[in-house]
Amino acid sequence: QVQLVESGGGLVQAGGSRRLSCAASGIIFAINTMAWYRQAPGKQRELVAVIISGGITNYADSVKGRFTISRDNAKNTVYLQMNRLKPEDTAVYYCNAAVTRLGVSGADDYWGQGTQVTVSS
Repeated sequence: QVQLVESGGGLVQAGGSRRLSCAASGIIFAINTMAWYRQAPGKQRELVAVIISGGITNYADSVKGRFTISRDNAKNTVYLQMNRLKPEDTAVYYCNAAVTRLGVSGADDYWGQGTQVTVSS
């Protein structure tokens, strides 16, 4: 099996920064897409940022210019650097990865347990 473990959430003041990390572990052959989603109370889960294995990234319009997604393939880890945080960024942030396991054809979708980010005004 594959596990995704997030860290880095917490309470931050508006205008501040926070860095989230998500490490994948298990019998992994390759990780294709890695992404961050978030879900605010009463709202649907939404895509925040995505990075593919070649390094191409894409962002939700609401975070463009403020958030940066990156990955360390050697560590099977994805990061989300969040700058100029706003109260509306408050949500549970989830890591997602499309993982091809060793000896298994095709990729499966995995999710982390989520980490709370609260931005105070």
